[in-house]
Amino acid sequence: MYLYHFGLRELPFTLTPNTSYYFGLPSHKQAIEVLTLALKTGEGFIKVTGEVGTGKTLLCRKLLNELPDHFVSAYIPNPCLSPAELRTAVARELGVAFDGPVDQQEFTLRIEQRLIEIHRQGQAVVLIIDEAQALPVESIEVLRLFSNLETESHKLLQVVLFGQPELDQKLDLPELRQLKQRIGFSYRLDVMDLEQLVQYVRHRLQVAGYRGSDVFSRACCKMLFRASQGTPRLVNVLCHKALMLAFGEGKQQVEPGHMQLAIIDTEAAVRRDGHIWRIWSFVLLCSVLSVAAGYWLWVRYL
Repeated sequence: MYLYHFGLRELPFTLTPNTSYYFGLPSHKQAIEVLTLALKTGEGFIKVTGEVGTGKTLLCRKLLNELPDHFVSAYIPNPCLSPAELRTAVARELGVAFDGPVDQQEFTLRIEQRLIEIHRQGQAVVLIIDEAQALPVESIEVLRLFSNLETESHKLLQVVLFGQPELDQKLDLPELRQLKQRIGFSYRLDVMDLEQLVQYVRHRLQVAGYRGSDVFSRACCKMLFRASQGTPRLVNVLCHKALMLAFGEGKQQVEPGHMQLAIIDTEAAVRRDGHIWRIWSFVLLCSVLSVAAGYWLWVRYL
């Protein structure tokens, strides 16, 4: 790979949500501030939404890493669970033990007893659910019932939902209107603008160990911005491919041609003005026609 070529310790543009690469985009900083305030004030439900690739899982993990000591966390990364499966997952995260099969009423009672025990120890419980748009409607109703567990002055369980915009559509369903009313704080993640993208790319390279001049020129960053629309995940995909192309040619900097080829090779990328692929097809067609014309002339006059 290109690590030695660019003087890197590790790959800077992987898709794994590694919190050591957290950049602190304005949108992400504001989301963390909203989450911190909401948790401090004891809100029952908190919601963070964003388009695919905007960094929700990274924020989720950062929140888990930075929760104050008095919080006990329960984390559900894959919430496509039935009501019974969701109860089981929450119980497991909270350390609730069962000797044998129990009905759902007993299940909920054991969870409530555990929450009360944690509260008496001066701690608070936060349930963090990633990809919350995948929760079945029936399981979301289970969350609402969990939120009914409270003392006279405090919620025994706070719930943070991270999800795609489809989560908002699901919460608009009439049968979920009670839960929607209980969402005290919500935040919508934004994509990056051009200047943020330039700093983001530079930051990830520096964290990976790069110490030279900018690998991605301003022109390349503009192409990257148009193609990714400022979505961090797409930026990572395109930068990785462009670095491989530059390495393949022995270049120390990514050139516009490398970036253009990376964009063409990425299905999710937005082609410049919607015409990049057609332009390249036209160039290829012209080349083929030129060769054909040259061959025809050679045959005709020789």
